[in-house]
Amino acid sequence: MIDVYSTATPNGHKVHIMLEECGLPYRIHHIDIGAGDQFKPEFLSISPNNKIPAIVDEEGPDGQPISLFESGAILIYLAGKTGKFLPQSDRDRYTVLQWLMFQMGGLGPMLGQAHHFRLYAPEKIEYAINRYTNEAKRLYGVMDRQLEKSRYLAGDEYTIADIASFPWTRSFANQGVDPADFPNWKRWFDEISERPAVQRGVQVLADKRRQLTDDKARDILFGATQYAKH
Repeated sequence: MIDVYSTATPNGHKVHIMLEECGLPYRIHHIDIGAGDQFKPEFLSISPNNKIPAIVDEEGPDGQPISLFESGAILIYLAGKTGKFLPQSDRDRYTVLQWLMFQMGGLGPMLGQAHHFRLYAPEKIEYAINRYTNEAKRLYGVMDRQLEKSRYLAGDEYTIADIASFPWTRSFANQGVDPADFPNWKRWFDEISERPAVQRGVQVLADKRRQLTDDKARDILFGATQYAKH
């Protein structure tokens, strides 16, 4: 059994979707990031960066428990555990991993900044909004050009690169992106949206989702609480 410490965000949904796609048994533990659950000692013991998601697998390598944080690392681990969604050949494996790193290092952080300055920042800063909206569009363009050449991001097979990227693009409207500008991405997005495991994964903890725009949540997520020593 895998214990999953998470909430209904794009990074959380990556792992939820992967678990559903792999058919692995798991227990969900809701981490209310707007209330500060991420700073509790028991969570920090498995996720020292105070970010969701994190997992504890009772049946880890050599049959011993293992805890992991960072959604990309968790996807690689679950792919290795099940032999699914990450090719075995070196060439294909590295192709997938480069697109996973594209999501981890570029797509996620930049779309996250677009969300922050467009939706959550207490003041509207035109430079920041334009900067990250334009970067969001640029990254969608990167995906669109790749998806003109292949069915999925890393080729013709569905992989953890797609599982990682899809949840971040569900809020395209909030990112200032018009799907009509990226037809190949839209085809990919619609196809993945129809996968039953994806539909189940994005519903995990969806009933716990709430707006995080009040002063307390802003302080916890973006203010003094976030930067205090824990």
